[in-house]
Amino acid sequence: VDSYASNEEMYSKLKAGAKGYDIVFPSQDYASIMIKQKMLRELDQSKLTNKGYISPLVLSKATYDPEMRYCVPYYYGAAGICVNKAKATGTYERTWNIFADPQFKGHATMMDDMREVIGDALAYQGHDVNSLDDTELAQAKKLIEEKWKPNLVKFDAEGFGKSFASGDFWLCQGYAEVVHGEVTEDRWENEIDFFIPQEGGPAYLDSMCILKDAPHYELANEFINFIHEPQIYAQFLDAFRFPCSVNTEAGQYMKTKPMYEASQMDNCVLKEDVGEGLDKYNTIWQDIRFSD
Repeated sequence: VDSYASNEEMYSKLKAGAKGYDIVFPSQDYASIMIKQKMLRELDQSKLTNKGYISPLVLSKATYDPEMRYCVPYYYGAAGICVNKAKATGTYERTWNIFADPQFKGHATMMDDMREVIGDALAYQGHDVNSLDDTELAQAKKLIEEKWKPNLVKFDAEGFGKSFASGDFWLCQGYAEVVHGEVTEDRWENEIDFFIPQEGGPAYLDSMCILKDAPHYELANEFINFIHEPQIYAQFLDAFRFPCSVNTEAGQYMKTKPMYEASQMDNCVLKEDVGEGLDKYNTIWQDIRFSD
């Protein structure tokens, strides 16, 4: 078992000829790429007796493989907003525009991730998080530069959990598990308010896929099916305090309270591979990151 810091690293290793792997867990954009490049082997549907537990809502979002020919959804999630309730000096709106709230000035951070930040601005303004429309992207850029960025300490993809736990950051955009992992459990109730805004935002879907040259194809199919035994999948959810978003039956077997409810992600949209349109995002992001 190997873990990689990003989809890009995993993909690069495989393209460079890494051998011996049976199963990979790519996110939706790289799953789509790997299907197109014939890097994956079709699953043995006769072995996937637990596929009926997969959420229809999640499958409807997996437009690159809605019939699970190559990919079985593993986890569906999204970044959200984390507020330190003990530090907030007043009420606050539960939308992405909370980053314009002056009470958090000098104590707020957003992720150093262009698709997440720009995607949230697009969602707040009622646009598709995968938009390539120049006018919509310009509106998102203006919102971030003029309203959100002035309140931020920095764009931070890695250390925001520790800084939230220490009390330096009161408002963060990020993943719930990062903050909860740094704050001791006895402080969760009084300090952490994590939510995903009603307008939604970018989401990710990690899937289990079998590589074309998998040395243990039959066992790989059996393992994927085993993961989605509801009692087994519930143990995975309990370990990370994740909400039950993929396996519809596992929730009844959970022994812990999730960090947020799966229904908060109903309006989220999967980040797609935007192809050459990514250049637009890169240009906008460079302007945002390095503007005064």
